[in-house]
Amino acid sequence: MSGHIGIVGCSAEGAALCYRTICVEGAELFGPFGHPEVSMHTHSLARYVQALDGHDLPEVGELMLSSARKLAAAGADFLICPDNTIHQALGYVLPRSPLPWLHIAEVVSEEAARRGFRRLGLMGTRWLVDSAVYPEKLAARGLRCERPDAVEREETHRIIMSELVRSVFAPEAVKHLQGAVARMRDSGCDAVVLGCTELPLVLNDANSPLPTLDSTRLLARAALRRAAGGMPSAE
Repeated sequence: MSGHIGIVGCSAEGAALCYRTICVEGAELFGPFGHPEVSMHTHSLARYVQALDGHDLPEVGELMLSSARKLAAAGADFLICPDNTIHQALGYVLPRSPLPWLHIAEVVSEEAARRGFRRLGLMGTRWLVDSAVYPEKLAARGLRCERPDAVEREETHRIIMSELVRSVFAPEAVKHLQGAVARMRDSGCDAVVLGCTELPLVLNDANSPLPTLDSTRLLARAALRRAAGGMPSAE
């Protein structure tokens, strides 16, 4: 029996891409048109932004737990969150969660190690890039993490929160992101983590100066393997 995937959504575009990936790529494991049962719950993004701006990770955790409980009631067997930033609050969530979770940064770090990368650039919101979410998970596999500089960090944050989460995809934004990745390439990075689940909508292996690690699709694929019984989850 396949596992029922619960998606704890935050921003719409990232959650939608994760959901679509599960449904479309599920056929590889579950046969033509097949995919596991999927449920999703999302609180208003405004509530998450307010908590993040206020440095209130316990409140972020409460929102995630609220979604988790609703998804457990809907019959989900395990949970994923296609939002890198709010993984900062997972430490508050796990001890009280009704279900196990897959951790997006662990999934990405495993893929980076599998592909032989050693030094990863990190792109994402200011909240994520300033956090330990990726450095800790990458370091656990002996991998190094490089952050964008202060100017790149702020502009990338603006692009994500003012444009990408609102389904605005501007050529100027892509140019900025490419420039930031190129600088990290020149400083010795051998791949870049697309650590915002909207970034894969505008940046990919075809237009990035470095190989990309698409956190959104990697998480979706890990969830498919877990649902098919091929991957243990973290309690």
